[in-house]
Amino acid sequence: MEIDELTAAERRVWAAFPDGTEVDFRRGPDEDPAAEGAGWGPERTVRARVLRALLLDGPSRAGEVPVLKLVGARITGLLDLKYATIDHAVELRHCHFTDGPALYDFRVRQLNLRGSAMPGLHAARLQVDGVLRLTGCRITHQVRLGGSVIAGALFLDGAHLSSEYTGEPVLQLNQATIGDALWAPGLRVEGETRLESATVTGTVTFKDARFEHPGATALQARTLTVDADLEAGCLVAHGMVDLRGARVPGQLGLSYARLSHPEGTALRLSSTALGELWLRAPQRIEGALNLRRARVDALHAAPEVWPEELNLDGLTYATLSPHAPAEQRLAVLERDADGYVPYAYEQLAAAYRRVGDERAARTVQLAKLRRHRGTLPWHRRLWGQVQDATVGYGFRPLRAAGWLLSLLAVGAVVFALHPPHALKPEEAPPFNPVFYALDLMLPVISFGQEAAFAPAGWYQALSYGLVLTGWILATTVVTGITRAVSRQ
Repeated sequence: MEIDELTAAERRVWAAFPDGTEVDFRRGPDEDPAAEGAGWGPERTVRARVLRALLLDGPSRAGEVPVLKLVGARITGLLDLKYATIDHAVELRHCHFTDGPALYDFRVRQLNLRGSAMPGLHAARLQVDGVLRLTGCRITHQVRLGGSVIAGALFLDGAHLSSEYTGEPVLQLNQATIGDALWAPGLRVEGETRLESATVTGTVTFKDARFEHPGATALQARTLTVDADLEAGCLVAHGMVDLRGARVPGQLGLSYARLSHPEGTALRLSSTALGELWLRAPQRIEGALNLRRARVDALHAAPEVWPEELNLDGLTYATLSPHAPAEQRLAVLERDADGYVPYAYEQLAAAYRRVGDERAARTVQLAKLRRHRGTLPWHRRLWGQVQDATVGYGFRPLRAAGWLLSLLAVGAVVFALHPPHALKPEEAPPFNPVFYALDLMLPVISFGQEAAFAPAGWYQALSYGLVLTGWILATTVVTGITRAVSRQ
């Protein structure tokens, strides 16, 4: 391209490039490229093919570092840099693009598109040796960054991404590799965001972000790997947040997030490996929560946060906070969509034991046995009900003493008022109603009363009842003691 073909605005940009001087066409700092850019005149219009020629074969100056710094321009035509490699930094800030830049497999030192408005960004397999900045951008078509390699940080803070096409994700970062942080507080995406199998060496920040895709997947980040934290406090998501198989050794912070997907699963964390999971929120999750096979070192979730439908089978955690009564935590386990999940009860009981609350741990174990009883055939349920009523499956041993004393008192009073007749009066010991009742109820110990006296009529039926209940109580007490010893 000959220099005399350039417009006045393009000449300014061409002349500023060799020494990295900034060209700013703005009339004020509050201009809105998305709303006003289409009306910007020729005095601030630059053709995309001029920028391409400048970047690929622009002038240089000895002792200076060429940099393209353009602010507040209307860029017309397609900026096509597919497969190109340039050694310069590129800054196209607060610009209005008439066409979405084509940057597939483009390699650049640093790319700054801060505050710009464009109909899409086609930059799959983009390679940036430094930072990619999309802060405050307004993009009205797909942002394709799948497979990109960004050595520094990716900035999406305050960006607003949307698309009228619903067949593809609006923001595609699948298989992307980010060498520093993904910084996106205040990001707003209308449509699906995809981070499947992406790798972020630093921290991912979605604080105050909004992902809007009602009735479908809003954020899909399966097998995402984050080497530090994923901070998403106050995040708003209308649609499913899918983090299945993600690896976050630090903190996954969803405190005060508002997650809504009533049609199905609102938050899927199955098979994840997390250092800490924070689920503090001002309101309950709307939709199901899937934590199957997740491994969490520290789980911070108040009982009122958990939704009505849960999937907790295989969830493993070391600590659980805040400390809440066992009854409140048990109400959460009863909502599991899989019904009775023994592992969930074992995990909860172990968490209580680790903080020294043995009473709460026993309450959880008792609740587990009661729910298990509901899965058994009727004859085994009946035996379980006897164990529960008598000794609370061994977790309430004082109940057996109460039953024994009550039955002993009944037997002693009845037989004191109506003593049985002696089988051999000349050989029988003196009758003692208390020890006679004990002799009937205790299957091993003998005081010589039962063999010497025989009741008649319905008193004989009473004696049989005392023998039977005595055997049952003795068996359940032994079972309870055995279970208590095994727990120790």
